[in-house]
Amino acid sequence: MKRIVLLSATDRPGSKALEIAGYMKQKFAMAGTNPEIVSLEDYPLESVAGGKYGKYLPDVEAFNEKVISADGVLFIVPEYNGSFPGILKMFIDYLPFPEAFRNLPLAFVGEASGAFGALRAVEHLQQICGYRNALMFPERVFIQRVNQNFDKETGIADAKTNEFLESMIRNFAEFVSEFKQSEFV
Repeated sequence: MKRIVLLSATDRPGSKALEIAGYMKQKFAMAGTNPEIVSLEDYPLESVAGGKYGKYLPDVEAFNEKVISADGVLFIVPEYNGSFPGILKMFIDYLPFPEAFRNLPLAFVGEASGAFGALRAVEHLQQICGYRNALMFPERVFIQRVNQNFDKETGIADAKTNEFLESMIRNFAEFVSEFKQSEFV
């Protein structure tokens, strides 16, 4: 069974990203994967404060390993100030370079209170992940007006967005499984 990390890409307490990860966890389990939620709310930020690049940081390495050892990673990305949260960039900056995302299947869900559902934030993140040689899954989901359109118990109210999410979960689980069995691994 393939292990998929659902990365809540913010350190904001009580975030919608973390609620969405919780909702999606059960959906990924039904799709035959072993989903695990990792939240940047738990990132050891105090260990990297002051710029400690190149130093041995065991708690940072342990946190990073939970993500990069997965068979696939789904980023749940809120939009902050027209892009993704700074903590996400900090997390990526402290991953092993250049190998951390090399051939790692990644998928993306954007969520925002605005009408575009974090489209810009996800596209910014995809540029970075592409630079880091990730294997990016082409289906993306954008949850618009997340405060009105998402409930952690019932999911997404908008039928079309919910259909996209269900398709993405099913297809990403299959994509990860097929890739991990391929000759490219």
